[in-house]
Amino acid sequence: MKKPLIDVLFKSEKRKGILLLLQDEAKEMPTLMKLLDSTRQALLPQIKILEEHYLVSHDKDTYKLTTIGKIIVDKMIPLSNTVDFFDIDIDYWGTHKPDFIPSHLFKRISELRMCKILTPSLADTYSVHDRFYEMSKHSTFQFEITATFYPYFPKLFYELIPHNINIHIVMTTDLFEKLQAENREEVAKLIDSKLIHFYVYPEKMELLSFLYNEHCIMLSPLTNNGEFDNKHIECCNPSALKWGKELFEYYLEKSILITEI
Repeated sequence: MKKPLIDVLFKSEKRKGILLLLQDEAKEMPTLMKLLDSTRQALLPQIKILEEHYLVSHDKDTYKLTTIGKIIVDKMIPLSNTVDFFDIDIDYWGTHKPDFIPSHLFKRISELRMCKILTPSLADTYSVHDRFYEMSKHSTFQFEITATFYPYFPKLFYELIPHNINIHIVMTTDLFEKLQAENREEVAKLIDSKLIHFYVYPEKMELLSFLYNEHCIMLSPLTNNGEFDNKHIECCNPSALKWGKELFEYYLEKSILITEI
């Protein structure tokens, strides 16, 4: 009796690995052995199961996906990538609100790939942002979505201006009103620099902050009860940067440019 296909796909790391390696092109057995760090004796029984389910075929010592195999692997990869992404720290994602991510990007969250959860000590709460701003000095831009500014935010922005960094900041209505009341002069100077652009996002924002430059993105979502903790997500790979660009553009499109304060 044949195994259910779902078992064939996911109940053996070797079978899963073989299918993923064959996605782009056929491969000879020695190549599969090397890439999977396995032996012929270990792989042949798994390949036999894949062949019995019409997912893989072979000619001499070369293996390839069948038409059915190609269809299934094309659908399997996004699910596998998504599971691998959440598996990095499922406790983190289970205790933080993902509501700030629009549905079309949440479906593609696996594009963030191998991210790090940053947990600075209380004494180093701001250090992760300092490090991000240092990275931005070697970038041509910094994009930011935020519901809060740290007490020394003008200093950080003034340090970026001499590097000709284009800075675009989307903020909540509450934060804009706070800046008007408490930091009007400083914000006016920053706007006058022509390198810093402030926007107000008029809708509810379900995150603390999002930072994006040429090198990395950093997300700081709220906990499930709407509070802030000192954990942040940092992702530094090309697909995460593309995803981050689209997230910023989603918020920017709904925001209003501030020309004076």
